[in-house]
Amino acid sequence: MKIFKFGGASIKDALGVKNVAHILQQEGASNCLLVISAMGKMTNAFENIVNSYVNNDQEKLTESIDFTSNFHLKIINNLFAENHVIYQKITVLFGQLVRFLTQNKSRNYDYLYDQIVSYGELLSTTIVSDYLNEIKIYNNWVDVREIIITDAIFRDASVNWGETEKRIKTKIDTSKITLVQGFIAGDLNGNTTTLGREGSDFTAGIFAFCLDAESLTIWKDVLGVLNADPREFKDTQLLEQISYEETIEMAFYGASVIHPKTIKPIQNKKIPLIVRSFKNLNSQGTKVTNEADMYPHIACYIVKKNQVLVSISSLDFSFIVEENISDIFKLFHKYQLKVNLIQNSAISFSVCVDNNLNHFDLFYNEIKNMYKVSFVKNVDLFTVRHFTENSLEGIYKLGTSLVSQINKNTAQIIIQKK
Repeated sequence: MKIFKFGGASIKDALGVKNVAHILQQEGASNCLLVISAMGKMTNAFENIVNSYVNNDQEKLTESIDFTSNFHLKIINNLFAENHVIYQKITVLFGQLVRFLTQNKSRNYDYLYDQIVSYGELLSTTIVSDYLNEIKIYNNWVDVREIIITDAIFRDASVNWGETEKRIKTKIDTSKITLVQGFIAGDLNGNTTTLGREGSDFTAGIFAFCLDAESLTIWKDVLGVLNADPREFKDTQLLEQISYEETIEMAFYGASVIHPKTIKPIQNKKIPLIVRSFKNLNSQGTKVTNEADMYPHIACYIVKKNQVLVSISSLDFSFIVEENISDIFKLFHKYQLKVNLIQNSAISFSVCVDNNLNHFDLFYNEIKNMYKVSFVKNVDLFTVRHFTENSLEGIYKLGTSLVSQINKNTAQIIIQKK
Protein backbone atom coordinates (compact mmCIF):
# COMPACT_ATOMS: atom_id res chain seq x y z
CA MET A 1 0.00 0.00 0.00
CA LYS A 2 1.13 3.54 -0.77
CA ILE A 3 0.47 6.56 1.45
CA PHE A 4 -0.13 9.95 -0.22
CA LYS A 5 -0.32 13.12 1.84
CA PHE A 6 -1.86 16.28 0.36
CA GLY A 7 -1.48 19.55 2.26
CA GLY A 8 -3.70 22.61 2.25
CA ALA A 9 -1.91 24.26 -0.68
CA SER A 10 -2.72 21.29 -2.93
CA ILE A 11 -6.50 21.60 -2.35
CA LYS A 12 -6.88 25.34 -1.87
CA ASP A 13 -9.56 25.55 -4.58
CA ALA A 14 -11.64 23.44 -6.98
CA LEU A 15 -8.77 23.16 -9.46
CA GLY A 16 -6.59 21.75 -6.68
CA VAL A 17 -9.16 19.07 -5.86
CA LYS A 18 -9.35 18.14 -9.54
CA ASN A 19 -5.56 17.95 -9.66
CA VAL A 20 -5.55 15.44 -6.78
CA ALA A 21 -7.84 13.27 -8.91
CA HIS A 22 -5.49 13.71 -11.87
CA ILE A 23 -2.51 12.61 -9.75
CA LEU A 24 -4.35 9.48 -8.62
CA GLN A 25 -5.29 8.64 -12.19
CA GLN A 26 -1.73 9.14 -13.44
CA GLU A 27 -0.09 7.30 -10.55
CA GLY A 28 -2.52 4.37 -10.71
CA ALA A 29 -3.13 4.50 -6.97
CA SER A 30 -5.78 1.80 -6.59
CA ASN A 31 -4.54 0.65 -3.16
CA CYS A 32 -3.59 4.02 -1.73
CA LEU A 33 -4.36 5.76 1.55
CA LEU A 34 -4.79 9.52 1.23
CA VAL A 35 -4.08 11.85 4.14
CA ILE A 36 -5.76 15.22 3.53
CA SER A 37 -5.20 18.53 5.34
CA ALA A 38 -7.62 21.43 5.72
CA MET A 39 -8.11 23.41 2.51
CA GLY A 40 -5.87 26.39 1.80
CA LYS A 41 -5.50 28.55 4.91
CA MET A 42 -8.55 27.15 6.64
CA THR A 43 -6.67 26.14 9.79
CA ASN A 44 -5.94 29.83 10.32
CA ALA A 45 -9.59 30.66 9.60
CA PHE A 46 -10.81 28.17 12.20
CA GLU A 47 -8.30 29.60 14.67
CA ASN A 48 -10.10 32.92 14.18
CA ILE A 49 -13.34 31.19 15.17
CA VAL A 50 -11.67 29.87 18.33
CA ASN A 51 -10.33 33.29 19.29
CA SER A 52 -13.63 35.08 18.61
CA TYR A 53 -15.47 32.48 20.67
CA VAL A 54 -13.03 32.67 23.59
CA ASN A 55 -13.17 36.48 23.55
CA ASN A 56 -16.98 36.38 23.40
CA ASP A 57 -16.95 38.60 20.31
CA GLN A 58 -20.21 37.53 18.71
CA GLU A 59 -19.89 39.79 15.68
CA LYS A 60 -16.43 38.47 14.75
CA LEU A 61 -17.53 34.92 15.52
CA THR A 62 -20.42 35.18 13.06
CA GLU A 63 -18.12 36.74 10.45
CA SER A 64 -15.52 34.01 10.90
CA ILE A 65 -18.05 31.18 10.59
CA ASP A 66 -19.60 32.79 7.50
CA PHE A 67 -16.14 33.18 5.96
CA THR A 68 -15.27 29.49 6.37
CA SER A 69 -18.72 28.42 5.18
CA ASN A 70 -18.58 30.59 2.06
CA PHE A 71 -15.04 29.41 1.28
CA HIS A 72 -16.11 25.76 1.18
CA LEU A 73 -19.35 26.51 -0.63
CA LYS A 74 -17.43 28.28 -3.39
CA ILE A 75 -15.29 25.19 -3.91
CA ILE A 76 -18.19 22.73 -4.01
CA ASN A 77 -20.15 25.03 -6.35
CA ASN A 78 -17.33 24.47 -8.85
CA LEU A 79 -17.22 20.70 -8.33
CA PHE A 80 -20.80 19.44 -7.94
CA ALA A 81 -24.30 19.83 -9.32
CA GLU A 82 -26.75 21.96 -7.31
CA ASN A 83 -28.69 19.02 -5.87
CA HIS A 84 -25.66 16.96 -4.83
CA VAL A 85 -25.68 15.41 -1.35
CA ILE A 86 -22.42 17.23 -0.53
CA TYR A 87 -24.39 20.40 0.25
CA GLN A 88 -26.33 18.58 2.94
CA LYS A 89 -23.15 17.06 4.37
CA ILE A 90 -21.47 20.48 4.64
CA THR A 91 -24.58 21.96 6.25
CA VAL A 92 -24.58 19.14 8.82
CA LEU A 93 -20.91 19.71 9.68
CA PHE A 94 -21.39 23.44 10.22
CA GLY A 95 -24.53 22.64 12.23
CA GLN A 96 -22.45 20.39 14.49
CA LEU A 97 -19.89 23.18 14.93
CA VAL A 98 -22.52 25.77 15.88
CA ARG A 99 -24.17 23.30 18.26
CA PHE A 100 -20.84 22.69 19.97
CA LEU A 101 -20.27 26.43 20.36
CA THR A 102 -23.73 26.82 21.85
CA GLN A 103 -23.61 23.90 24.29
CA ASN A 104 -19.95 23.94 25.36
CA LYS A 105 -19.18 24.79 29.00
CA SER A 106 -15.38 24.45 28.96
CA ARG A 107 -13.02 27.45 29.00
CA ASN A 108 -9.91 25.36 28.35
CA TYR A 109 -8.43 27.05 25.28
CA ASP A 110 -6.44 24.04 24.09
CA TYR A 111 -9.50 21.77 24.36
CA LEU A 112 -11.65 24.29 22.47
CA TYR A 113 -8.96 24.69 19.83
CA ASP A 114 -8.92 20.98 18.99
CA GLN A 115 -12.71 20.57 18.93
CA ILE A 116 -13.18 23.57 16.62
CA VAL A 117 -10.13 23.61 14.32
CA SER A 118 -10.64 19.92 13.47
CA TYR A 119 -13.63 20.89 11.32
CA GLY A 120 -11.17 22.10 8.68
CA GLU A 121 -10.06 18.52 8.04
CA LEU A 122 -13.55 17.04 8.35
CA LEU A 123 -14.83 19.45 5.68
CA SER A 124 -11.90 19.04 3.29
CA THR A 125 -11.93 15.24 3.36
CA THR A 126 -15.71 15.11 2.92
CA ILE A 127 -15.46 17.30 -0.18
CA VAL A 128 -12.48 15.49 -1.71
CA SER A 129 -13.96 12.06 -1.00
CA ASP A 130 -17.32 12.90 -2.57
CA TYR A 131 -15.65 14.45 -5.62
CA LEU A 132 -13.48 11.37 -6.19
CA ASN A 133 -16.52 9.12 -5.90
CA GLU A 134 -18.38 11.40 -8.31
CA ILE A 135 -15.75 10.81 -11.02
CA LYS A 136 -15.63 7.08 -10.23
CA ILE A 137 -12.42 7.05 -8.17
CA TYR A 138 -14.19 5.12 -5.45
CA ASN A 139 -12.85 5.49 -1.93
CA ASN A 140 -13.66 4.82 1.71
CA TRP A 141 -13.92 7.95 3.90
CA VAL A 142 -12.73 7.12 7.43
CA ASP A 143 -12.93 9.25 10.56
CA VAL A 144 -9.32 9.25 11.76
CA ARG A 145 -10.43 10.25 15.28
CA GLU A 146 -11.65 6.68 15.73
CA ILE A 147 -8.37 5.01 14.75
CA ILE A 148 -5.44 7.27 15.71
CA ILE A 149 -5.76 7.26 19.49
CA THR A 150 -3.81 9.67 21.67
CA ASP A 151 -3.57 10.92 25.23
CA ALA A 152 -5.66 13.94 26.29
CA ILE A 153 -2.93 16.57 25.87
CA PHE A 154 -4.78 18.91 23.56
CA ARG A 155 -2.96 20.67 20.71
CA ASP A 156 0.12 18.43 21.03
CA ALA A 157 -1.16 14.94 21.76
CA SER A 158 1.05 11.85 22.02
CA VAL A 159 0.06 8.75 20.08
CA ASN A 160 -1.01 5.56 21.85
CA TRP A 161 0.88 3.38 19.39
CA GLY A 162 -0.43 0.02 20.55
CA GLU A 163 -4.10 0.96 20.35
CA THR A 164 -3.58 2.95 17.14
CA GLU A 165 -1.80 0.15 15.30
CA LYS A 166 -4.47 -2.35 16.33
CA ARG A 167 -7.28 -0.13 15.06
CA ILE A 168 -5.54 0.79 11.80
CA LYS A 169 -4.87 -2.83 10.92
CA THR A 170 -8.46 -3.74 11.78
CA LYS A 171 -10.32 -0.90 10.10
CA ILE A 172 -8.31 -0.04 6.98
CA ASP A 173 -9.02 -2.06 3.84
CA THR A 174 -5.64 -2.03 2.10
CA SER A 175 -7.11 -3.26 -1.19
CA LYS A 176 -9.03 0.00 -1.74
CA ILE A 177 -8.46 3.74 -1.76
CA THR A 178 -8.98 5.10 1.74
CA LEU A 179 -9.24 8.78 2.62
CA VAL A 180 -8.49 10.12 6.14
CA GLN A 181 -7.93 13.45 7.84
CA GLY A 182 -4.45 14.65 8.72
CA PHE A 183 -3.49 16.53 11.89
CA ILE A 184 -6.44 15.38 14.02
CA ALA A 185 -6.93 12.32 16.23
CA GLY A 186 -9.02 11.26 19.22
CA ASP A 187 -8.56 10.24 22.83
CA LEU A 188 -10.19 7.30 24.60
CA ASN A 189 -12.91 9.59 25.98
CA GLY A 190 -14.15 10.51 22.51
CA ASN A 191 -12.63 14.00 22.44
CA THR A 192 -10.88 15.33 19.36
CA THR A 193 -7.14 15.94 19.77
CA THR A 194 -4.51 17.32 17.40
CA LEU A 195 -0.91 16.33 16.72
CA GLY A 196 0.61 19.83 16.58
CA ARG A 197 0.72 22.28 13.68
CA GLU A 198 1.78 20.68 10.39
CA GLY A 199 0.85 17.35 11.98
CA SER A 200 -0.64 15.95 8.76
CA ASP A 201 2.83 14.75 7.76
CA PHE A 202 2.99 12.88 11.06
CA THR A 203 -0.43 11.35 10.40
CA ALA A 204 0.91 9.99 7.12
CA GLY A 205 3.95 8.59 8.91
CA ILE A 206 1.73 6.84 11.46
CA PHE A 207 -0.29 5.11 8.75
CA ALA A 208 2.84 4.18 6.78
CA PHE A 209 4.35 2.57 9.88
CA CYS A 210 1.22 0.70 10.97
CA LEU A 211 0.40 -0.57 7.47
CA ASP A 212 4.01 -1.46 6.48
CA ALA A 213 3.53 0.80 3.47
CA GLU A 214 5.51 0.44 0.27
CA SER A 215 6.25 4.18 0.35
CA LEU A 216 5.06 7.52 1.69
CA THR A 217 4.72 10.43 -0.74
CA ILE A 218 4.23 13.98 0.48
CA TRP A 219 2.87 16.21 -2.29
CA LYS A 220 3.97 19.84 -2.01
CA ASP A 221 4.08 23.05 -4.04
CA VAL A 222 7.87 22.77 -4.43
CA LEU A 223 9.83 20.24 -6.49
CA GLY A 224 10.91 18.29 -3.42
CA VAL A 225 13.33 18.86 -0.58
CA LEU A 226 15.28 21.97 -1.52
CA ASN A 227 18.56 23.14 -0.06
CA ALA A 228 16.80 26.28 1.22
CA ASP A 229 13.37 27.85 1.56
CA PRO A 230 12.70 29.58 -1.78
CA ARG A 231 10.74 32.29 0.07
CA GLU A 232 13.94 33.27 1.90
CA PHE A 233 16.78 32.38 -0.49
CA LYS A 234 17.39 32.78 -4.21
CA ASP A 235 18.71 30.08 -6.55
CA THR A 236 17.60 27.10 -4.48
CA GLN A 237 18.44 23.58 -5.68
CA LEU A 238 16.57 20.28 -5.50
CA LEU A 239 18.13 17.54 -3.40
CA GLU A 240 17.41 14.44 -5.49
CA GLN A 241 18.21 12.04 -2.67
CA ILE A 242 18.93 12.37 1.02
CA SER A 243 19.22 10.09 4.04
CA TYR A 244 16.76 9.83 6.92
CA GLU A 245 19.54 10.98 9.25
CA GLU A 246 20.19 14.13 7.25
CA THR A 247 16.46 14.84 7.01
CA ILE A 248 16.12 14.52 10.79
CA GLU A 249 19.05 16.90 11.27
CA MET A 250 17.48 19.46 8.93
CA ALA A 251 14.09 19.11 10.62
CA PHE A 252 15.72 19.51 14.04
CA TYR A 253 17.29 22.79 12.96
CA GLY A 254 13.95 24.05 11.65
CA ALA A 255 13.56 23.06 8.01
CA SER A 256 9.81 23.15 7.44
CA VAL A 257 9.46 20.92 4.38
CA ILE A 258 8.92 17.74 6.48
CA HIS A 259 7.41 17.52 9.96
CA PRO A 260 10.08 16.28 12.42
CA LYS A 261 7.86 13.55 13.92
CA THR A 262 7.23 12.04 10.49
CA ILE A 263 10.66 10.62 9.89
CA LYS A 264 11.29 8.25 12.81
CA PRO A 265 8.33 5.85 12.32
CA ILE A 266 9.12 5.27 8.66
CA GLN A 267 12.87 5.10 9.28
CA ASN A 268 12.27 2.28 11.78
CA LYS A 269 10.71 0.19 9.00
CA LYS A 270 12.93 1.51 6.18
CA ILE A 271 9.93 2.88 4.28
CA PRO A 272 11.03 5.27 1.51
CA LEU A 273 9.80 8.85 1.83
CA ILE A 274 9.24 10.71 -1.44
CA VAL A 275 8.62 14.46 -1.62
CA ARG A 276 7.09 15.49 -4.96
CA SER A 277 5.46 18.49 -6.57
CA PHE A 278 1.72 18.40 -7.23
CA LYS A 279 2.36 21.10 -9.84
CA ASN A 280 4.98 19.19 -11.84
CA LEU A 281 4.34 15.46 -12.15
CA ASN A 282 7.31 15.08 -14.50
CA SER A 283 9.68 15.72 -11.61
CA GLN A 284 10.49 12.69 -9.46
CA GLY A 285 11.22 14.95 -6.50
CA THR A 286 13.36 13.87 -3.55
CA LYS A 287 13.76 10.33 -2.27
CA VAL A 288 14.62 9.83 1.40
CA THR A 289 15.95 6.40 2.39
CA ASN A 290 18.22 4.80 4.98
CA GLU A 291 21.42 4.61 2.99
CA ALA A 292 21.16 7.45 0.48
CA ASP A 293 23.99 9.97 0.45
CA MET A 294 22.92 13.53 -0.20
CA TYR A 295 22.90 14.31 -3.90
CA PRO A 296 23.94 16.84 -4.93
CA HIS A 297 26.19 17.43 -1.92
CA ILE A 298 25.72 21.17 -1.38
CA ALA A 299 25.25 23.64 1.45
CA CYS A 300 21.72 23.64 2.95
CA TYR A 301 20.29 26.77 4.56
CA ILE A 302 17.66 26.99 7.30
CA VAL A 303 16.41 30.20 8.91
CA LYS A 304 14.29 30.58 12.05
CA LYS A 305 12.77 34.01 12.62
CA ASN A 306 11.25 35.73 15.65
CA GLN A 307 14.02 34.43 17.89
CA VAL A 308 15.25 35.91 21.16
CA LEU A 309 18.92 35.85 22.13
CA VAL A 310 19.08 35.63 25.92
CA SER A 311 22.22 36.00 28.04
CA ILE A 312 21.99 34.90 31.68
CA SER A 313 24.58 35.28 34.44
CA SER A 314 24.59 35.07 38.22
CA LEU A 315 23.78 38.23 40.15
CA ASP A 316 27.08 37.89 42.05
CA PHE A 317 29.08 36.77 38.97
CA SER A 318 29.65 33.32 40.44
CA PHE A 319 29.90 30.35 38.10
CA ILE A 320 26.87 29.12 36.16
CA VAL A 321 26.81 25.42 37.07
CA GLU A 322 24.57 22.43 36.40
CA GLU A 323 22.08 23.35 39.12
CA ASN A 324 21.61 26.84 37.67
CA ILE A 325 21.20 25.49 34.15
CA SER A 326 18.64 22.94 35.33
CA ASP A 327 16.55 25.70 36.94
CA ILE A 328 16.76 27.83 33.80
CA PHE A 329 15.64 24.99 31.54
CA LYS A 330 12.68 24.28 33.79
CA LEU A 331 11.55 27.85 33.13
CA PHE A 332 12.09 27.45 29.39
CA HIS A 333 9.84 24.39 29.54
CA LYS A 334 7.26 26.16 31.70
CA TYR A 335 6.88 28.98 29.20
CA GLN A 336 7.21 26.78 26.08
CA LEU A 337 10.35 28.51 24.83
CA LYS A 338 12.13 26.08 22.50
CA VAL A 339 15.91 26.34 22.74
CA ASN A 340 17.64 26.32 19.35
CA LEU A 341 21.23 27.24 20.28
CA ILE A 342 23.27 27.12 23.50
CA GLN A 343 26.58 28.81 24.27
CA ASN A 344 28.00 29.01 27.76
CA SER A 345 31.08 30.16 29.62
CA ALA A 346 32.05 29.98 33.30
CA ILE A 347 29.94 32.96 34.36
CA SER A 348 27.32 33.31 31.61
CA PHE A 349 24.87 31.22 29.68
CA SER A 350 23.47 32.32 26.29
CA VAL A 351 20.61 30.71 24.40
CA CYS A 352 18.56 31.44 21.32
CA VAL A 353 14.89 30.60 21.81
CA ASP A 354 11.69 30.60 19.75
CA ASN A 355 9.12 33.17 20.81
CA ASN A 356 6.33 32.01 18.51
CA LEU A 357 3.85 31.83 21.39
CA ASN A 358 4.90 35.25 22.74
CA HIS A 359 5.65 33.85 26.18
CA PHE A 360 9.11 35.41 26.54
CA ASP A 361 7.98 38.38 28.63
CA LEU A 362 6.38 36.02 31.16
CA PHE A 363 9.64 34.07 31.33
CA TYR A 364 11.68 37.26 31.76
CA ASN A 365 9.49 38.59 34.55
CA GLU A 366 10.05 35.40 36.54
CA ILE A 367 13.77 34.94 35.96
CA LYS A 368 14.97 38.55 36.25
CA ASN A 369 14.92 38.48 40.06
CA MET A 370 17.09 35.35 40.17
CA TYR A 371 19.70 36.16 37.53
CA LYS A 372 21.15 39.02 35.59
CA VAL A 373 19.42 38.79 32.22
CA SER A 374 19.91 40.67 28.95
CA PHE A 375 18.19 39.90 25.67
CA VAL A 376 17.77 40.90 22.04
CA LYS A 377 14.40 40.23 20.41
CA ASN A 378 13.52 39.67 16.74
CA VAL A 379 16.81 38.12 15.69
CA ASP A 380 17.19 35.47 12.98
CA LEU A 381 18.97 32.15 13.51
CA PHE A 382 20.64 30.83 10.36
CA THR A 383 21.78 27.22 10.24
CA VAL A 384 23.97 26.06 7.36
CA ARG A 385 24.55 22.34 6.94
CA HIS A 386 27.63 21.26 4.93
CA PHE A 387 28.82 24.85 4.85
CA THR A 388 31.72 26.34 2.96
CA GLU A 389 33.38 29.69 3.55
CA ASN A 390 31.55 31.07 0.53
CA SER A 391 28.19 29.85 1.80
CA LEU A 392 28.64 31.76 5.07
CA GLU A 393 29.70 35.05 3.52
CA GLY A 394 26.18 35.85 2.32
CA ILE A 395 24.75 35.24 5.81
CA TYR A 396 27.16 37.65 7.49
CA LYS A 397 26.21 40.35 4.98
CA LEU A 398 22.56 40.27 6.11
CA GLY A 399 23.21 42.15 9.36
CA THR A 400 25.22 42.12 12.57
CA SER A 401 26.44 38.71 13.72
CA LEU A 402 25.69 38.41 17.45
CA VAL A 403 26.72 34.79 17.98
CA SER A 404 28.29 32.17 15.75
CA GLN A 405 28.82 28.51 16.53
CA ILE A 406 30.56 26.18 14.10
CA ASN A 407 31.29 22.47 14.18
CA LYS A 408 32.40 19.99 11.54
CA ASN A 409 29.17 19.92 9.48
CA THR A 410 27.01 22.73 10.79
CA ALA A 411 27.34 26.48 11.27
CA GLN A 412 24.80 28.49 13.27
CA ILE A 413 24.80 32.28 13.15
CA ILE A 414 22.47 34.68 14.97
CA ILE A 415 21.89 37.78 12.88
CA GLN A 416 20.36 41.09 13.89
CA LYS A 417 19.06 42.45 10.60
CA LYS A 418 20.19 45.86 9.38
